[in-house]
Amino acid sequence: MEITASYTDLYQLTMAQVYFKTKPNGTAVFDYYFRSNPFEGGYAVFAGLENILEILENFTFSPSDIDYLKHHNFEPSFLDYLKGFQFRGTISSCKEGDVVFPNRPILQVEANIIEAQIVETVLLNLLNFQTLIATKASRIRYSAMDKVLLDMGLRRAHATGGYYATRAAIIGGFNSTSNVKAAKDFKVSCSGTMAHSYIQSYEDELEAFRDFAKIRPKQCVLLVDTYNTLKSGLPNAIIVAKEMEVRGERLMGVRLDSGDLAYLAKKARVMLDDADLKYVKIVASNQLDEFVINSLKEQKAPIDIFGVGTNLVTGKPDASLGGVYKLSELNGEPRIKLSENIIKTTLPFKKQVYRMLDESGMFYGADAIALASEEKPTKMVHPFDQTKSLALDRFQQEPLLEKVMERGQRLFVEKSVAEIAQYSKSRLAQLPTEFKRFQNPHIYKVGLSPKLKEERDKLIDTHTR
Repeated sequence: MEITASYTDLYQLTMAQVYFKTKPNGTAVFDYYFRSNPFEGGYAVFAGLENILEILENFTFSPSDIDYLKHHNFEPSFLDYLKGFQFRGTISSCKEGDVVFPNRPILQVEANIIEAQIVETVLLNLLNFQTLIATKASRIRYSAMDKVLLDMGLRRAHATGGYYATRAAIIGGFNSTSNVKAAKDFKVSCSGTMAHSYIQSYEDELEAFRDFAKIRPKQCVLLVDTYNTLKSGLPNAIIVAKEMEVRGERLMGVRLDSGDLAYLAKKARVMLDDADLKYVKIVASNQLDEFVINSLKEQKAPIDIFGVGTNLVTGKPDASLGGVYKLSELNGEPRIKLSENIIKTTLPFKKQVYRMLDESGMFYGADAIALASEEKPTKMVHPFDQTKSLALDRFQQEPLLEKVMERGQRLFVEKSVAEIAQYSKSRLAQLPTEFKRFQNPHIYKVGLSPKLKEERDKLIDTHTR
């Protein structure tokens, strides 16, 4: 999918035209963050950064974009400006794949205010979606432990969102995907089995299995629930597995796609083992998510591979991440948005975020937001409760926001999806288990340096007099 600068909301352009006429040289700082963890969980996995950097390096309006905008009452001088538009700003960000938490900057854009405004929509679109799916994938990985996870959700995804859902799923801990284009583009493993329609196209299930095994003997997985899993599908799969052994081949697995998966998996394992086919793996699919997989594990279902579709790629039940993009500074002066809902009051100024690590290198459970001009803070305070604070002297502090783009050009070599996934795995390993549990996860503390809180409170006072 080609993404040009017209991949934006119209109001970004209507505001940009006013900026063009009134403050064309204004320099703005915007913060990207989200307000609550998805899935009522204890964390999120940040994903989508590499895609944003690639897009912004080439974010221009095509001739057809300009022709289209002529019909929306934009002045000719502004359209001439858009013909030469290019993002030349600076981006500071957490590393992609990192574990992130609500109400603290994950990414900052510092740019001409026109440029910073026009890139908002594509940034929110990609980061919100991929972060949601990567987080869902990491929760499924936590349930599945060391079992193989296959993304097979493209057909149920929100149109071409399935392409980026696959990328995010791998970052979150999945092993492979059925999505051929995504696997090719992102250089990840591609896997697949067969559909019921294939078996139905034959008069005889055994003949269907035999043909498939002869033509696709490598990584061969047979779908055994088209007619009767225990009386037909599995016995026929065992026959084919034995015939493959005679040819010096091995059946990789059988797939269960309906019914009581725990019960059927246990029965299937016994039947396969009794036939001396202990190497044949059991694959399960059908509306799986972290809770169903957790239940299957608790029931000791002998399932080796989980194929997850709808609930992964749609981010069920949340469907979206409430990420926002808020102005925090203009021409070096602080900016704030107030709200009757206190959590929606924004933080002014350009900032840095520090993560507290304990003596063993684990995340302590606290991130501190400070002014970018400050040294590492020695104390963090609750954003709104004056009675709560935490001394930071005893912690190792890790600065999280690093410059990744300057003057519109990427500063580092692009990381592969596999590299990002490995980094995410290592960061999740540093997160204590109480933040990963599904029921009532521990709340990760996010606080302010006293100086940042003082500056924010001054602005609140100024605007509420």
